[in-house]
Amino acid sequence: MTITHEQVQAQLTAPGQLFEMEEVEVGGHKIRAWKHAPATFRALLESTRFHGDKVFVVYEDERITYEEHFRLAATLANRLVDDYGVRKGDRVAVAMRNYPEWIVAFSAVLAAGAVAVPLNAWWTEQELAYGLDDSGAKVVIADGERAARMAGSGLPMIVTRGERANWAQVLGEVREDVTLPQVELGPDDPATIFYTSGTTGRSKGALGSHRNLGQAPMTVAYAMMRTVAMAGRDVAAAAAKRRITLLTVPLFHVTGCFAVLMTTMFSGGGLVLMYKWDPKRALELIEHEKVTVMSGVPTNAWQLLSHPDLDKHDVSSLGSISYGGAPAPPKLLERITETLPDRTPANGYGMTETTALAIYNSGADYLAKPDSIGLPIAVVDAKVCDPLGAELPRGEVGELCLRGPIVIMGYWNRPEATAETFVDGWLHTGDLARIDEDGFVYIVDRAKDMVIRGGENVYCAEVEAALFEHPAVDDAAVIGIPDDELGEQVGAVVRLRAGSAATGEELREFLRGRIAAFKIPVRFWFREAELPRNPGGKVLKTLLRKETLGL
Repeated sequence: MTITHEQVQAQLTAPGQLFEMEEVEVGGHKIRAWKHAPATFRALLESTRFHGDKVFVVYEDERITYEEHFRLAATLANRLVDDYGVRKGDRVAVAMRNYPEWIVAFSAVLAAGAVAVPLNAWWTEQELAYGLDDSGAKVVIADGERAARMAGSGLPMIVTRGERANWAQVLGEVREDVTLPQVELGPDDPATIFYTSGTTGRSKGALGSHRNLGQAPMTVAYAMMRTVAMAGRDVAAAAAKRRITLLTVPLFHVTGCFAVLMTTMFSGGGLVLMYKWDPKRALELIEHEKVTVMSGVPTNAWQLLSHPDLDKHDVSSLGSISYGGAPAPPKLLERITETLPDRTPANGYGMTETTALAIYNSGADYLAKPDSIGLPIAVVDAKVCDPLGAELPRGEVGELCLRGPIVIMGYWNRPEATAETFVDGWLHTGDLARIDEDGFVYIVDRAKDMVIRGGENVYCAEVEAALFEHPAVDDAAVIGIPDDELGEQVGAVVRLRAGSAATGEELREFLRGRIAAFKIPVRFWFREAELPRNPGGKVLKTLLRKETLGL
């Protein structure tokens, strides 16, 4: 007998079950939320002590148990309060690559009642300075490389793994009986600011609450259990099995932080970190650490399955490969089913503004509807609207709008942008989509002007603004170049000023230091004619793509 999605949802969300739902009021609007989710991060952190001596974080030869992590985080939280004067609501920036200290720092900041501001470790000196200034950070916790880039900030700095490291001195004695600093926190208190670029080219701080943070791992857990139930497997047995996840994306991304880190903490699983993504090293880690789940962006899965050494490593422990954060190349699902036929592929959709996962497609559903991003999670409502905000019938294309307990509070110090994006409790995603008769969502196009390169958002306006600073550039438009491995690469169409000359390499050199390396175009097209524009002056990028790429 075939089980339906409605039956599975009723089963998983029944009264008394882990995924039981309740109605809550947020910002004057009533929404469904997970009843048993941690109300604040402190509640989540304290619950992790039940996992005690289980290994929480693995990095190279280092291993940190849940109890050790709690003591380190609690100790640092007390130091932030006592020695750095951090108070509830103060912003503390975290800027480092995926070291164990990132997790300790993030936990400590939130446990102290402060707002954690993870900064992109790939950012240039100028971009990091902007993040510190815009957030109004009081303290910075960084690795040596990022600390050097922010040396001129004038802010108190806690540094790990570098020449100026003072991490051990700041922590001092880590006592077994350490407790969290006293601070009153509620679900609606601000918790995080993750920077997401806007189409204007300036990064906006996405302000998330403790409710968002507590609901997010429940959302991911529900998505996984829904997959298990739809396959007719034992949900309780699957929930009891310990997951070991290989993290392949940065922790400063919502995918890495909320979908992977928070879910690992919530479930008591293990998290294996990498110094940087490398498919060969990933294969070694999967074999050595008996990794059960690999989670990242489609690029990671593509490179792992394409590696010539795949057959030389035992990857039998790997039961699931999940990805999101970027369009999945159509060939990827085909490659997974051919190479690892008994694994569960999964594709998710989420944004910084939805605290990561909101819509999920996996297992038989993914195989049946590979071009869909799936069904919204049980606490998430989805609709498609016309430009005036009116809901459209099933099958029609419009802007995807989402509502639920994972939708953030708004943008930090950006009331106009907040009012434009968050309307009557609904998040206007900027993505064009349609919803079929079964409720499955399909992304048709991105209304927001950006390129997603290997899971990294590259906002065209920012790259264009940097190009316009070059004296030889008269006009420029940035477009995405389809790429099997990265999803998209960055390209630029440029018109030079009369009598001026410049090559692609000269422009690339000019951009280095102005914008992060991943944003710099890999290919330039030069044209003498004016760039095509609509009556409003906007470049017709669809036409440009057709002319340059034949798309």
